[in-house]
Amino acid sequence: MADTSTTTFTRMDESTAEQWSRIGAATNANQGRVADAILGLLGALGDITDEFATDQLTHCLQTATRAERAGADDEVVFASLCHDIGKAISVPNHPAIAAEIIKPYVRDDVYHMIRTHQDFQGRHYYHHFGGDPTLREQYRSEPWFDLTERFADEWDQTSFDPDYDTLPLEHFEPLVRRLTERVARRDIAKADHD
Repeated sequence: MADTSTTTFTRMDESTAEQWSRIGAATNANQGRVADAILGLLGALGDITDEFATDQLTHCLQTATRAERAGADDEVVFASLCHDIGKAISVPNHPAIAAEIIKPYVRDDVYHMIRTHQDFQGRHYYHHFGGDPTLREQYRSEPWFDLTERFADEWDQTSFDPDYDTLPLEHFEPLVRRLTERVARRDIAKADHD
């Protein structure tokens, strides 16, 4: 049986501002679980190879390592690390999954970089199975095009090298924890009311 002493309401339309204040405080207090979940998804990628030369965790670590070594800012490095975490759930939907997970913690151009990265990657391999390698061109006028192109061409598509000097997940854990400890107020308010 559930502990009813902590129940705040059973219907949102009967909630109070005081109850939402307590919910907000609890959400803030438990924000660390976001980093734990992201690190868990990254860890799960270590079991996915799907015939690539590296597992997907190593691929994500290499992508983030390349971004960091190229001088990318923290949000871009974080997104580079997390860009394929959606593959732990669904390979075909992985860009959208990853983009939505990181959205509250990165600026808009970084969110779009991850959301559309597969269309940018297509330039390098879609022609092998009859796909359109020019899909990135639909975004040419977007302010985030150059960032996404750099991500796809310089860091992501080059990161399947088992001999690359890849930084370990432990190196990136403080970054993951620092960026996800912030709670984006507008996103929580919107999510809680949807």
